[in-house]
Amino acid sequence: MTNLDLIDRKILAELMRDATQPVAQIADKAGLSQTPCWKRIQKLEAAGVLTGRVALADPGKLGFGMTVFVGIEAPDHSADWREAFATALAAIPGVMEAYRMAGEMDYLLRIAVPDMAAFDSLYKRLTDAVPIKNVTSYFAMERMKFTTAYPVDTVSR
Repeated sequence: MTNLDLIDRKILAELMRDATQPVAQIADKAGLSQTPCWKRIQKLEAAGVLTGRVALADPGKLGFGMTVFVGIEAPDHSADWREAFATALAAIPGVMEAYRMAGEMDYLLRIAVPDMAAFDSLYKRLTDAVPIKNVTSYFAMERMKFTTAYPVDTVSR
């Protein structure tokens, strides 16, 4: 973990809440002037704490109304299989997130697709790309909470 002081944490909290804010506004909320705030943002980027700034979109309004969580059980745990699996995931745009897990399933994917036919196509593409021992799909009915902002402590310690 990177050692972040209170000002860094306040800057990060503001950027995670809304990265489109002017630096002057972020600086004000962090208790800095604009130039030192901008320098801290650059240091956070250089240190890899800030990995990017993006716009968040409503998946339904973009035609991606179906979210599927897919549990994958690998047939083996060799480096060759892991590499082939990672390559297959990278080539499939609907795979939004992928995690190697501890526990019952080996991998957990979050997939965004327009509908069941699109999911079926993605499923076939993935299972044709690499051998998979077991696939379990969970279809989200409602997104009840979503955030990309980590709950960093912005209170003095």
